[in-house]
Amino acid sequence: MSALLVLALRGAPANAQAVEPETEPKKHFVSTSLFMLANLLPLDDPPHFYQLNYGYRVTPKDALIVEAITWRYQAPLGIPYGTHQGDPDEAFPGHVRDVGVGLAYQRFIWKGVYSALHATPFVQTYFDARGEKIQTGFQLFMTLRFGYSFRLFDDRIFLEPSVAFTYWPVNTNLPASFQKQEDKWPNYFLFEPGLNLGVNL
Repeated sequence: MSALLVLALRGAPANAQAVEPETEPKKHFVSTSLFMLANLLPLDDPPHFYQLNYGYRVTPKDALIVEAITWRYQAPLGIPYGTHQGDPDEAFPGHVRDVGVGLAYQRFIWKGVYSALHATPFVQTYFDARGEKIQTGFQLFMTLRFGYSFRLFDDRIFLEPSVAFTYWPVNTNLPASFQKQEDKWPNYFLFEPGLNLGVNL
């Protein structure tokens, strides 16, 4: 039994991108967030969240990533975990649609452990409760992420669970009714989970 366990562990996923003596990681990769699967859930108002990333490894431990992201949300992003999450009293009188292309820098610290810094400028479109466009604004969305990269299928596929700290220092041109809700909460969110799936090219 113990021999089987040792064999299983030897074949278990390890670091997807960290350098190892016998292999040089591939330069290019594409990835996406598995949270896009939430679009398939039978929710009253799904997030309509989509993301596609292209990455280039400058060195075996450093990568630059371009991220194209769009999603929509119905309440301030700074509402922390707890009873106020999902509370209709905290919701906007409508929703926000974000569209942006950002840049991230990923650095492997030790084996599969990595940190990443993301900056994404979003064009925000505000819609009222009837779904009619009100106006547009701009948001700069910053993310500091810590995670681990597992490699699968002979290093071709990687899976990256992570936790992030998000901050949006710029958030402009909200309609007054949206701004009233936004002002109740901070412009940051702690411990946001992440789960990316990628392919080395």
